[in-house]
Amino acid sequence: MSRAERHRLSSLHDVELASLAASGDRQAFGELVRRHGSAVRALLRRMGMSAAEADDLAQDAFIAAFESIAEFRGEGAFGGWVKKIAARACMRRVQKDKQLRARLEAVDLQEAAEPADPGRRMDLDEALKGLGEAERLCVSLCYGAGLSHVEAAEALNLPLGTVKSHVKRGLDKLKARLAPEGEAMEGRRGNG
Repeated sequence: MSRAERHRLSSLHDVELASLAASGDRQAFGELVRRHGSAVRALLRRMGMSAAEADDLAQDAFIAAFESIAEFRGEGAFGGWVKKIAARACMRRVQKDKQLRARLEAVDLQEAAEPADPGRRMDLDEALKGLGEAERLCVSLCYGAGLSHVEAAEALNLPLGTVKSHVKRGLDKLKARLAPEGEAMEGRRGNG
């Protein structure tokens, strides 16, 4: 691809690129992959996949997106659309792993949050690693992939109330872990 063609594609909006890709322009779709590939892989990592699994699933998601690009109408962001495809692919993989599925269903609802280490700054990825598997998956699906609670419940094959509980507990733990030291202590006193 020439430099002029790369520049032309990079100046187009995602909706225009998707339209070109739907008409068979593979280079336009390549530009969409370039723009959104790292965000899709990051979401999959936050959902608990290893780097290699995230790369494989991201590739699968973009192939699926290319095959169904005509369905993308531009009503939402392309990045959100492809993240939903990736999250669903991830959930299909998780569901195939019967051991993980059994652990998700048997999560102890009374699991206590580990206190955050106040001497260390924690970023979101580190904080997500501190959540239980079910909480991390539910929070990642609902806030990272943009799935509704209902869609996440369907993807995980869990009751809606269970997904809502995992999301609430996960968010509460994330707030406690990511809050500045003084705010985290005030919140604990107020809840006691």
